[in-house]
Amino acid sequence: MVNTPNSIVMKEVTDPRELAIASSQRERFDRNSAWLQAHIEEIYSAHRGRVICVAGEELFVADDTEGAIALARAAHPEDDGWFTRYIPKERLPRIYAL
Repeated sequence: MVNTPNSIVMKEVTDPRELAIASSQRERFDRNSAWLQAHIEEIYSAHRGRVICVAGEELFVADDTEGAIALARAAHPEDDGWFTRYIPKERLPRIYAL
């Protein structure tokens, strides 16, 4: 295996059109996220061990990420603010650290 260095390129975006597109996408993401938070208890208890995708403030569930995204995109092709999440099979305390 060849060890190639990874590089990160940061670019400042100042084009008003691109900024407006990004802002609109973020608004859709925020709406989908708020919808999930409002329904999180029922969703987590019903879909443990599966992948969820939220788009158009609607839930899509599949056994893998690609399947969940495909369902969401088929129903809401205009929503680019979707996101996925795997729901662990067991409800356990988790430690998150930076």
